[in-house]
Amino acid sequence: MNVLNIQTKSITSAAFVLGAASGFSALLGFLRDRLLASRFGAGNELDVYYAAFRIPDFISMVLIMGSISAAVVPIFSSHLIKSREEAWNFFSNLLNLILLFSVLISAVLFIFTPQLMNLITPGFSGEKKDLVVLLTRIMFLSPIILGTSNIITSVLQVFRRFLITSLAPIMYNVGIISGILFFAPRMGIVGLAWGVVLGAALHFLIQLPVLFKVGFKIKKVLSFADSGFREVLRLTIPRSIGLASTQINFIVVTAIASTLSAGSLTVFSLSESLSRPLLILTGISFSTAAFPQLALSFSKEKRGKFLDIYSKTFSKIVLFIVPLSLALFFLRNFIVDIILRVGKFGLADSRLTAACLAMFAIGLFARSLILLTVKAFYAIRDTKTPALASILAMAVNIVLSFLFIHLLSFQNPFQKLLTSFLGLTGFEGIKIIGLPLALSVSAIFQILILFILFKRKINKFDEKNP
Repeated sequence: MNVLNIQTKSITSAAFVLGAASGFSALLGFLRDRLLASRFGAGNELDVYYAAFRIPDFISMVLIMGSISAAVVPIFSSHLIKSREEAWNFFSNLLNLILLFSVLISAVLFIFTPQLMNLITPGFSGEKKDLVVLLTRIMFLSPIILGTSNIITSVLQVFRRFLITSLAPIMYNVGIISGILFFAPRMGIVGLAWGVVLGAALHFLIQLPVLFKVGFKIKKVLSFADSGFREVLRLTIPRSIGLASTQINFIVVTAIASTLSAGSLTVFSLSESLSRPLLILTGISFSTAAFPQLALSFSKEKRGKFLDIYSKTFSKIVLFIVPLSLALFFLRNFIVDIILRVGKFGLADSRLTAACLAMFAIGLFARSLILLTVKAFYAIRDTKTPALASILAMAVNIVLSFLFIHLLSFQNPFQKLLTSFLGLTGFEGIKIIGLPLALSVSAIFQILILFILFKRKINKFDEKNP
């Protein structure tokens, strides 16, 4: 327990802890994807599995994990400066309200899952449609558990307990792998959904002892009138709008991919999964490590320190992500073959996945810097500006998605250039590569907008309190 309760002192050391844990989590993620590809291949079953994530992920990211947890850090920090007891009272009330809300929203959506999946997977029918409804309903347990767990993560990071919070995603992967190895052989694809639920439970349970160690006590409090909760709502609503646009991007991708050839959604999802470790290693690790200190610096009105933390973290992210993205781009075929080309996952699946991976690599630098810049906005309690930028990027992505899919559906200079460059001449199912390309281009657009708006914001900072 003493090891798990270690306090990380600096942003660099915190980022190192997060990065090291992320590296191990990435290895587990590669193992997870290899097991999935080997057992099921790029076909209807995995298409169903990945599609079933969309609504539970939407709840988790838009309504709980991403939106409210981002508001917890600055508000809990400001309470903590005044009184530790006041901070814990705020947190206890918030935790109880979030648990109640997540149970209610999941229950309502559980009832209307068939109607929702008709919208999200218009290309699914018959048994495939019934199966995606079943898996989605099982996975509705996940946002309830993960939502609570991620609120805990936010508070533990204020206390700089980055080691334990970095282990939680590892346990999540352990649960999913357990589902593949032990549940799927007995229950088929349904076992994968129960593995996700197990992973969410492990994510929560590993953090709980340390939460009590830093001072948390269970309290029977449920107040909608609490000033801290009202402040969370004020910050959360625009944040939710911004996150909704991001999740809508993936819902649009799912809807489009469901109408393409069987296995298209699997190819997209596996390539996104292979690109994610670099995003976690750089953008997520550094922005997560910097966020509590950015929030505390702003709360203490140390504007000069705030800007110094942001600029140094920005430089470190660029230093790491650019060469790593280039390596990912040029080694894409080798990486996919080593990790995924096994069992039912053949050459055509491998090449399409590698091509999608290359398209994701193009936008990784932008996605990493978006994470940091958005966190900087949150630290100064501005959630409206990132939401606006995210909505604009969503609109760009949707337009580009349909445009690229259309251009890749018949012979033209764009199609010939892209397929020749990626080595896909003669392959079927190439339209799917238009979706990650659209996401990367829209991410580049988003970081440009964010950076311009952030520069305007920081030019107004008063440097009298460095």
